[in-house]
Amino acid sequence: METIFFRNADKTFLFPNKTVLKHFVELLFKKEKKPLVELTYVFCSDEYLLDINRNYLKHDYYTDIITFDLSENPKQTIGEIYVSLDRIKDNAKTLKTSLKDETLRVIFHGALHLCGYKDKSKTDISTMRMKEDYYLELYKAGK
Repeated sequence: METIFFRNADKTFLFPNKTVLKHFVELLFKKEKKPLVELTYVFCSDEYLLDINRNYLKHDYYTDIITFDLSENPKQTIGEIYVSLDRIKDNAKTLKTSLKDETLRVIFHGALHLCGYKDKSKTDISTMRMKEDYYLELYKAGK
């Protein structure tokens, strides 16, 4: 049974080897010892995600990702992750990284939020970046 879904809102996500990526995200949850039931990634524009940010989080700014933990049972992870393809593209340019790597980083970032990682304090951000780097390198190594 499929547990990870990629959906398009007002932008289309074209990523080769989506099946490999889905299996890798499942592996991430296993490595983090977090049982995954269902995870949906929704790819969208800045404006689409800004609307979600305003309406649900009362924030009036662009962001690359918003993660919703829909789990009712702590032993079962169910989540919905909204990803702005516009922000990823801009961030890749700003950070001087490839679009593919930045997209992967954001996809892993959302999954890590559902695994319990935060990114509000300097320590949390450092831990999150370390985990993102770890999974990005693991993915690129084909593990």
